[in-house]
Amino acid sequence: MIFIDGRNTKMKVSNFANLEEILVKLMEDETMDNRIVTDVLVNDEAFSELYPHQAEDIDASDIQKVEIRSVSMATMAADVTGELYKVITLMTVGARRVAQEMRQAEIGSGLEVLQDVVDVTRNFLTTFSILREEFSIHREHELLPLTTKLSDLLEEINDVLAQEDWILLADLAEYEFLPVCDAWTAILGNLADDIAQYKVA
Repeated sequence: MIFIDGRNTKMKVSNFANLEEILVKLMEDETMDNRIVTDVLVNDEAFSELYPHQAEDIDASDIQKVEIRSVSMATMAADVTGELYKVITLMTVGARRVAQEMRQAEIGSGLEVLQDVVDVTRNFLTTFSILREEFSIHREHELLPLTTKLSDLLEEINDVLAQEDWILLADLAEYEFLPVCDAWTAILGNLADDIAQYKVA
């Protein structure tokens, strides 16, 4: 038996040589257009490849049931957008703490928080870039300057770290980084609107 999101496809496992052939055929199903696979179950157990093309090594004779579960790209993106709000909050709280600790000469703990802020910011930019590629975003004129500003700030922070200018670092966190975070919060609302329109379309 082979299922897509609980629906029996009527395809037979015995018609395939291995699991990879089954998965490739399932992804060709028209119901999978604009959807993202979240889980693959083989004989009711979760399956994920430990190495490339591992599915090819699983003989169909060892399989009684295959099921893939998926969500629409729009749903996934909306969920990710919601998570990005939380990330922006972390970035904002972290930047405030960096500024405070640097001004209080708590350099060690301030640098630890800064590293977390930098890592989270890089992940934020990467995730946002993926969303922007996948969905029609109507506000490129707003997005690109903010993306550039945040990237430039990361480079500037790195330069200031090399100079060990802790007061300048505090100023960057408070007077440069925080306003950009605020601007991003507004843009995320716009992104959610764009994705909602995509979902309806």
